[in-house]
Amino acid sequence: MSNDHVAAHDLTVRTTGDHETPRVTTPVTLSVRPHRLDGGDTLDGTSMPTSGPLIDRYGRIHRDLRISITDRCNLRCVYCMSEDMVFQPREELLTFDELVRVARVARDLGVTSMRLTGGEPLVRRGVVDLVARLGELGVEDLALTTNATRLAPLAVPLKAAGLTRVNISCDSLRVDRFASIRRRGDLTTVLRAMDEAESAGLAPLKVNVVLLRGINDDEILDFARFARTTGRIVRFIEFMPLDAPGQWDRDRLVAGRDVWATVNAVWPLEPVDEPGRVAPAERFRFVDGVGEIGLISTVTQPFCGTCDRLRLTSDGSIRNCLFSDDEHALRDLLRTGCDDDAIQLVLRRAVWNKFPGHAINETDFLRPHRSMSMIGG
Repeated sequence: MSNDHVAAHDLTVRTTGDHETPRVTTPVTLSVRPHRLDGGDTLDGTSMPTSGPLIDRYGRIHRDLRISITDRCNLRCVYCMSEDMVFQPREELLTFDELVRVARVARDLGVTSMRLTGGEPLVRRGVVDLVARLGELGVEDLALTTNATRLAPLAVPLKAAGLTRVNISCDSLRVDRFASIRRRGDLTTVLRAMDEAESAGLAPLKVNVVLLRGINDDEILDFARFARTTGRIVRFIEFMPLDAPGQWDRDRLVAGRDVWATVNAVWPLEPVDEPGRVAPAERFRFVDGVGEIGLISTVTQPFCGTCDRLRLTSDGSIRNCLFSDDEHALRDLLRTGCDDDAIQLVLRRAVWNKFPGHAINETDFLRPHRSMSMIGG
């Protein structure tokens, strides 16, 4: 399948019969309308707290920080990047000292989980040293999302540096299709990296699959079988409006509920109950006890009501939602001698100003100006 064929494929929407669908996450009102009053810190008489955990106006406590360390990537996946991507000058990216400082302040405000993202984080020189420095902060979970093209030789050093686990992107189990979707790299390298990561103890290993209708959605059962035979957690992710070319089309989206129905018809599924756990993926184990899959249904079943994530972009801005252009700049503060209290205030304001939901399904939704690779997943 050529690259042009991937982009211009005539998509046919399949329908399924009635079936039991997975449970729906906590519902919230979705809105892109500003909810600040005159740019201040109050709404309905509530003031932004200046102590305690990172909490927003809707009671969500934020404990998960995604740290993008570069906007560069060595692949050009069709659902993410264009061939002619323009990257930021390196001097505009946060230094390791700056990244670690923000992470330390976030930890002091109650962040317990951190994940390194990009672009592709493993293309940045010195990433093992950065992991070691972040590992010294003592957070409960220090993870990394990668395309795995450079992971195999780094798996053992990353584990020794303090990395807990990795999420690996892999959108096809067919060599030719993998190449056409990714436009770089090869499937064999990624599969070998999965083995190396597990051998190094970077587990549980999660495999992220972005489904595109008419392109790779015929591999749903192949990936479910992969989960059953390898013990790896395969997570099916809905196509989101964060692609750099700006060609997102809802007709290309494969709903999580349809993935569930397809797999459940062959291998019955049951939910993995985790009281109190906040995560984007709904987890399902196979009833026969062999393996697990996850569904990240960002578009069709938003999990905004339980979202506890904020993001640090590689150029030093805090984003409280993937789908909002609301950014809170930190880089200039860091480079003009600010104290930790100033960093704390930016983090608090970013969380406090978070919208109740991403509003993808509202008619007035405006897609973000930045693509996923520029934001950090």
